Amino acid sequence: MKIKDAVAIITGSSSGIGAAIARLFAEQGCHVVINYSRNEEGARAVATECEALGVKTLVVKANVAEDADCRALVAATMEAFGRLDILINNAGTTRFCAHHDLDGLSKQDFLDIYSVNTVGAYQMARAAEAPMREAGTAHLVNMASIAGLAGVGSSIAYAASKGALLTMTKSLARVLGPQIRVNAICPGFVQGEWLENGLGKEAYAALLEKTKAGAALNDAASPETVAMAVLGLIIGGDLSTGEALLVDGGSHLNASGVRR
Repeated sequence: MKIKDAVAIITGSSSGIGAAIARLFAEQGCHVVINYSRNEEGARAVATECEALGVKTLVVKANVAEDADCRALVAATMEAFGRLDILINNAGTTRFCAHHDLDGLSKQDFLDIYSVNTVGAYQMARAAEAPMREAGTAHLVNMASIAGLAGVGSSIAYAASKGALLTMTKSLARVLGPQIRVNAICPGFVQGEWLENGLGKEAYAALLEKTKAGAALNDAASPETVAMAVLGLIIGGDLSTGEALLVDGGSHLNASGVRR
């Protein structure tokens, strides 16, 4: 699939991985819809960067946990561009809680996390189905996580939500083909403010060092390397659907504790 002159919605793209995807797509000549729920300043800054690369942008406030917002986001995109070729379900949330602390998570924590990470992705897929089918060749990418594969990460609720998202990726791939391919990206440790703010600077730095040391490639993902993986799936995987691509520098290869 070629993305030059295509139109992409990237949810949660005011910072981090979503912003990196928007910038990379813009470099490729793809028009981008920047979505935010709280950080309007960041979203508009990303839009300015993308426009400087010669593409058109649209900035839309929407909370993907709300079905009406999802439908409004797609409607605004169609009004502005008249087409929709790519949907990146990147918006996500969590609550940092050690996995052994079973009393640290409430029912509401699970509902809040699932409403964005899992239900939000479903609602966006539903809202975007008709225009993406009309495009004829479209691609939906769900931003999952190694947490959904290995039961690790910021909390059990987060891991469970991403595991559900991976299952949903397969279900959607089965029913949205042949016009729409559906795949998932599973980053491992991603360098940046999101994890640093959640873990605290000292814990973040220690975990980053440990992650790099234990990875086969001696490195950890960044928003930019995750964005490159997303682009690769879209432009280089015409016969791939229902798949999950792990982006962790090979950290999972040392799960047994064996060191090189």
